[in-house]
Amino acid sequence: MATRRFTLGAIALTAALVAGNVADAKEWKTIRFGTEGAYAPFNYVTPEGELAGFDVDIANALCVELNVECELVQQDWDGMIPALMANKYDAIIASMSITDERKQRIDFTDKYYNTPTRLVAKKGSGIDGTPESLSGKKIGVQRETVQDRYATEVFEPAGAEIVRYGTGDEANLDLVAGRVDVRLEDSVVLSENFLKKDEGTDFEFIGPPFSDPKWFGYGAGIGVRKGETDLVELLNKGITALRANGKYDEIQKKYFDFDVYGS
Repeated sequence: MATRRFTLGAIALTAALVAGNVADAKEWKTIRFGTEGAYAPFNYVTPEGELAGFDVDIANALCVELNVECELVQQDWDGMIPALMANKYDAIIASMSITDERKQRIDFTDKYYNTPTRLVAKKGSGIDGTPESLSGKKIGVQRETVQDRYATEVFEPAGAEIVRYGTGDEANLDLVAGRVDVRLEDSVVLSENFLKKDEGTDFEFIGPPFSDPKWFGYGAGIGVRKGETDLVELLNKGITALRANGKYDEIQKKYFDFDVYGS
């Protein structure tokens, strides 16, 4: 699912730093959201240089609902959690999957969407998505994502080579150029940002959807620093309200013709 993303390396944090990052309960007047800006249609940068996408619209709607000021901060995916810990922003809204491993480092709100992961390959490739069919193949993934973890733990032991990229767009370019054989990514991102575009004409989904929580988590949530339960509760209140008042449906219909909230 778009809900991607897993971090392979652990970040060493001292007890003092962790203690300094845990804020006392407070009245939130401004919420600073970190997002990537390179994961369309969930988050991207417009030709005018503005952050946009489903994640961004949800963040803005939450701020309106909660009557707080909203600030958006662009951050490369690799540094998303470290920048949160360093107080560059207050919350991550970047299609980050809620995984057990991440929950050891940061806290999460309830999910705000949940979509599966898929494989894409050239039409007629003969690859069926099983580990055996991927033996000897190069699989392109965005590094430090849930797709990276799944490919490393499931496909690599069966003989696949995992090729890691800083962004999904870079991986797509190499797929088109033939430098990798398949892409493993959130199904919505692959559909909207690749298959429906001219460069994706000769490619198709292969194999089944992947959604096992062991690897892919429990949907995309908003990440906050450990211990900031007041912010988690506030954002959960906002997510519930957007779902109830129709604003969530209004936003998702801008980007999708199906319900991305999931089961």
